[in-house]
Amino acid sequence: MRKANDKSLKEAIEQMMQVYKIKRKYDETGVIAGWPDLVGKSVANRTKELFIHDKKLFLRIESSVIKNELMLMRTQIIDKINEDAKGVLVEEIIFL
Repeated sequence: MRKANDKSLKEAIEQMMQVYKIKRKYDETGVIAGWPDLVGKSVANRTKELFIHDKKLFLRIESSVIKNELMLMRTQIIDKINEDAKGVLVEEIIFL
């Protein structure tokens, strides 16, 4: 029998991440881990550096052709990242 203050494990973990203010970092790590699923393995293999800082996604791509394609698709990538995160996680993509 459940008590009135019982929570599911998912709710408890989400509440803990809010209290310790680590949810944003957790979501950012999820974006980095899911980068191959987001852009494909061929693009992910040519991505040399990838990190998020101050709502900016920083990318270092070794191929200028792929870099140009990603520049053209930057709004779709940002929208997909924010949709998956259910909030504004990335506002801008910066190519290094």
